[in-house]
Amino acid sequence: MDIGQRLKAVRQQAKLSQRELAKRSGVTNGFISQVEKNQVSPSIGSLKKLLDGLPMSLAEFFADTEDSGHPVVYRADVQPELGSGNISYRLVGSGFVGRTIGMMRETMAVGADTGPEPLSHAGQECGVVIRGRLRLFVDQEQYELGPGDGYYFDSTRPHRFVSIGEEALEMISANTPPSF
Repeated sequence: MDIGQRLKAVRQQAKLSQRELAKRSGVTNGFISQVEKNQVSPSIGSLKKLLDGLPMSLAEFFADTEDSGHPVVYRADVQPELGSGNISYRLVGSGFVGRTIGMMRETMAVGADTGPEPLSHAGQECGVVIRGRLRLFVDQEQYELGPGDGYYFDSTRPHRFVSIGEEALEMISANTPPSF
């Protein structure tokens, strides 16, 4: 998916100028211009901020607007990339209309971190480490997980993920309601 092109299309569909969306989102219109021209790849947090100004959820943004059916299989090459830099999020089921679960195949390079600001949103999330090691922060606690270990928590609790160890972290995660 071309994120810049998609953002421009949904902004124009909402009849908003870059300047108006910038005001609503709390970002600069220069940033929106760079995203729409694919000069920068927004972080998930930045993209969510932009979409909040429309308003539109990440799930709606990444939904396949041309296919309103319900495919059963989502091959690796049709799973949209939602991450950037050292973190890859591949969304499974992006084209499923009315999706109530957000399921992702995640890869984090050694040392990659979801950021200094903890994440927090409505719902619940869970996951299983496939390869590598994860340091998971939830509230004031931290946990170290390896292959086969899983987690499950209320997503309103502040949380953060860090890839530790000597190889990239791979995991499968899910959240509900879908935040992507």
